[in-house]
Amino acid sequence: MIDMSKKPVLPTRRRTPRWINRLGKRISNSGTAAVFFSWIGVVYLELVYWTNRFVVDPGNALDLAKPEQPVILAVWHGQHILLPALRINMPASVMISRSLDGEITARIARAYGSKAIRASGGRDQRKNLEKGGMRGFLEMAEALNSGENVVQTADIPKGTPRRVGNGIIRLAAITGRPIIPLAVASSRRYTFKNAWDRASLNLPFGRTAICMGTIIHVSEIRDQQEQSRVDLENEMKRLTSKAYNIVGVTNE
Repeated sequence: MIDMSKKPVLPTRRRTPRWINRLGKRISNSGTAAVFFSWIGVVYLELVYWTNRFVVDPGNALDLAKPEQPVILAVWHGQHILLPALRINMPASVMISRSLDGEITARIARAYGSKAIRASGGRDQRKNLEKGGMRGFLEMAEALNSGENVVQTADIPKGTPRRVGNGIIRLAAITGRPIIPLAVASSRRYTFKNAWDRASLNLPFGRTAICMGTIIHVSEIRDQQEQSRVDLENEMKRLTSKAYNIVGVTNE
């Protein structure tokens, strides 16, 4: 018999070396360094954007999405690096963590016309207040209610990769706004194999697929929301495989 009184064992992950943490803190706490590295980031994303051949599936994805605005654009952690540079003409607020590279990432997002909401959730609910998770959630809801699109990673930071968390479902339920699943995959990329989310850095001179899935509406009824979570997870996994197939590489 399963002992339901015991807490589930959370997956372990490799710790970041201390020297990287120290270097990252120095960069994040230095305004000059943040400006420099964010400029480098924008230049690099522009290089990737202009040297890649893009495939959008379906071809009328933007026409399908625009009437639904404001929407919640859902992506996996690890597939989001190229997103700020994509010219999809759907400006959005995006939640960016207070992690070491957060200030740099926020500056890059702002350079492309996105609004940065500085907060993050996580698998440890006790740290959500410390990380600003609740405030970030409320700011995302406020943005949607005021007519702005938002971008949210569907899986929980440093949790199980490519497993949809409850946060994005609750956001959709409370605001009544639809979720549009997205997947991005490039034929030329560098995968950070030690990262919990196996993040991919898109490389120049490749082929990139951007796939949009079935729009998901989440019920206000709590008992029906788990099914929406499962539906979103299955759809995003399907989209991810489809995007990798389009560019002719193996799904990671």
